[in-house]
Amino acid sequence: MRDAEDAPSDEPLTAGTFSSIPGLRHAFFTRRGGVSDGIFDSLNCGTGSQDDRRKVMENRARAATHLGVNADKLMTAYQTHGTDVRVVGDPWNVFDRPEMDGMVTDRPGIALGILSADCAPVLFYDPRAKVIGAAHAGWRGAFAGILEQTLAGMEFLGAYRTQIQAAIGPCIGPKSYEVDAEFPLMFLREDEENSRFFEPSWREDHFLFNLPGYVRHRLQQVGLTDIETLARDTCAEEYFFFSYRRAVLKGEPDYGRNLSAIVLEE
Repeated sequence: MRDAEDAPSDEPLTAGTFSSIPGLRHAFFTRRGGVSDGIFDSLNCGTGSQDDRRKVMENRARAATHLGVNADKLMTAYQTHGTDVRVVGDPWNVFDRPEMDGMVTDRPGIALGILSADCAPVLFYDPRAKVIGAAHAGWRGAFAGILEQTLAGMEFLGAYRTQIQAAIGPCIGPKSYEVDAEFPLMFLREDEENSRFFEPSWREDHFLFNLPGYVRHRLQQVGLTDIETLARDTCAEEYFFFSYRRAVLKGEPDYGRNLSAIVLEE
């Protein structure tokens, strides 16, 4: 992956794990290179935002072109921080999108897209079975099992756990994710070793949570070994990424959505 400081401002980020694989395209799009303005400047791909619909559709069309598919083949869902996963066959209307937080397919030409604004987008690929997957992993979804459910969906299509490669995209970083004293308790009840994903914050009775580290741990726990993390902080890097937490801290009424996507070439 090229450092963002060295890359053109509208160039998506990529994972080295996937970049040299023939027949596979992917991108972790930044907020640069679109047509939206104001707080949505500029590549806002979230149809659930209050941005001008025409601008959002143009942004999505630009992303689809980069991925080598028509805009109507770029699939995104109504994400609920849950564990529902769907096998994607025929495309759906972007404004009538089903509720789910994970998608899998073995069909070429269907781009699986995750929208995020601090949650971790995770892209998956089995190079032998030619199966892809995508998951929206905020703390709720990761804790509840969205990553494991997405992998199960890939296995349903013939993928093998030991062959699956994963890339964890830009999300809120450990230095930006402050939580209160109650938050770590559920993780510690699950496994005392989860304490390694928390460190004391500068405020008393607050902690900093390592979301990408926890997501990586969950993937390792179920047998994945080929995992790449793009260590970028959506909250801290305002020029490059949309962030829900940053928007709340600034008192903004809404926020844009970053798009991450993967597709098997036809």
